[in-house]
Amino acid sequence: MLAGAPVQLDLLMPVPTVGLLAGVDEAGRGPLAGPVVAAAVILDDQQPIAGLADSKKLSAKARERLFDEIRAKALCCCIAEASVEEIDRLNILHATMLAMRRAVEGLRLKPALVQVDGNRVPPLTIPAEAIVKGDSKVQAISAASILAKVHRDRLCDALHIRYPHHGFDSHKGYPTAEHLAALTQHGATPEHRRSFGPVKVALGLVPAPSLTRGGA
Repeated sequence: MLAGAPVQLDLLMPVPTVGLLAGVDEAGRGPLAGPVVAAAVILDDQQPIAGLADSKKLSAKARERLFDEIRAKALCCCIAEASVEEIDRLNILHATMLAMRRAVEGLRLKPALVQVDGNRVPPLTIPAEAIVKGDSKVQAISAASILAKVHRDRLCDALHIRYPHHGFDSHKGYPTAEHLAALTQHGATPEHRRSFGPVKVALGLVPAPSLTRGGA
């Protein structure tokens, strides 16, 4: 069962658990292209990391710095993906859960508890709970959000080299006006998610919304 009851926690409060805590977060549910990325992190209490926060509230420079520090100081961490093909086959929710499960299962150490940002948890054999806005409340989730965001941004920078006319270096795959214009002018790349509406329009699989607004 995918759904998990959200748990509200105070800001960065210590978690009363016996054993290791893994924080999990994802990046890339909303974009029109590229994989969805998840990260799982078990922090080391003996090596605190200053400045951990929701990745969306940090500058790109701060995220890059923290990415390296998390990788160096965490007890263990894992970054995993679900591919564009898996997103189109499973849908974005189930693909996100798959990436999260892969990230947890890829940890070198087994946590006693997994805390996931949001209101759902992936199917795991380890106890898990969902925490709404967890990336702002639990340091391990903040760390996971940073790893996932930086990793996915780097993937988009690589896509820009392969498809420079689509502007992946700026919009990172999100449906900005720039990205939608590039889809119209240059078409979809193999990295675009064919189950997403704007991509279907670009491929001619469905009519553009403006063409379906008749005088019914």
